[in-house]
Amino acid sequence: MAELGETDLLERLGESKEELFNLRFQLVTGQLENHSRIGRVKKEVARLLTELRAREIDAAENAAVVEEVAD
Repeated sequence: MAELGETDLLERLGESKEELFNLRFQLVTGQLENHSRIGRVKKEVARLLTELRAREIDAAENAAVVEEVAD
């Protein structure tokens, strides 16, 4: 995941959230065959969100360092 760009991560996050929605819908309607898939997709969403947040924090820290150096 670290090698993916931010746009790719956001795209993948959207796809995973959509898949999770569909899986939950299938669960309610009784059409879901593989219940463990829900857990795997939830973990994937969490991993993507974690990576995006880590990048956001790194960018903020780098901006603070640049600002300190400029002063």
